Amino acid sequence: MIRFGVIGTNWITDRFIDGASKVDTFKLSAVYSRTDEKAIEFAGKYQVEATFTDIEAFANSDKFDAVYIASPTALHSEHAITCMNGGKHVIVEKPFASNEQEVLQMIETAKKNEVVLMEAMKTTHVPNFKLIKDSLEKIGPVRRYVANFCQYSSRYDKYKEGVVMNAFKPELSNGSLMDIGVYCLYPMVDLFGVPTSVKATAYMLESGVDGEGTVTVDYPELNGVAMFSKITNSSLPSEIQGEKGSIVIGKFSDMEDVTIVYKDGTEEKLDAEQEENTMYYEAKSFIETIENKEKENRINTWEHSLETMRILDQARKEINLTFPADQK
Repeated sequence: MIRFGVIGTNWITDRFIDGASKVDTFKLSAVYSRTDEKAIEFAGKYQVEATFTDIEAFANSDKFDAVYIASPTALHSEHAITCMNGGKHVIVEKPFASNEQEVLQMIETAKKNEVVLMEAMKTTHVPNFKLIKDSLEKIGPVRRYVANFCQYSSRYDKYKEGVVMNAFKPELSNGSLMDIGVYCLYPMVDLFGVPTSVKATAYMLESGVDGEGTVTVDYPELNGVAMFSKITNSSLPSEIQGEKGSIVIGKFSDMEDVTIVYKDGTEEKLDAEQEENTMYYEAKSFIETIENKEKENRINTWEHSLETMRILDQARKEINLTFPADQK
């Protein structure tokens, strides 16, 4: 069994545990939260006895082997490095960290301690993403990548009432680009590599983060567009356009409802069987990386995380979005 600890007690941690529980060798063994009350309450849902409010004690505990980190983005690097120095394998929610410098420090710590470090980007692990990747030659050469992920945040209602929730706080390295835009950009890096240029625009909120925005990139033979928002919804699909046809993607974050539309109008459905909770696939891949005694995940590589963060950094520079974490 791979015994897990978790950092973070919100819905995304419940979702990860639900997905990971479908992996035979997963076992939840410890919970960290800033308060005893939250740690004990969350642990009680899963009949887990070991709870912690001290991050050093948690990281050095012998109760677990690996940790899922879902703390605010501004704490990802600190929590990951502390846990890796405690000998723990680490899977960190996207976005990986606040900036490139933090990612580099995380990678160096993983190398030093010979532990697995992986970004929890589920999209690149789902079966339909592999089908998309394998189908690019059917529509190629690819000339345009359009990723659209606009999801109105319930926390925005509170924001408009004057209550700034974590999702809209620059001190936590949050905002639309970091929370939602990363879903559009990471798969692009996986599919096409590093762009030659990055431009960005955004609607900035008074709290200091972006509510919605667009990133445009150039490659030698194609252009990319990423549209993302936490203050609007969109019913438009995403699309990878090639000279022979297009791959149309209904729900980008899970790569659901995928169809190739060829130049002559004929269609081909790309429909692999997928678990409803697609976080299962990232959990399974992370656990297999540990079991195979590999130090780096073969799909969500350190290079992919690093290159994606460099795009996020450049996009933030374009829209004048800075975080306190950038000054460290």
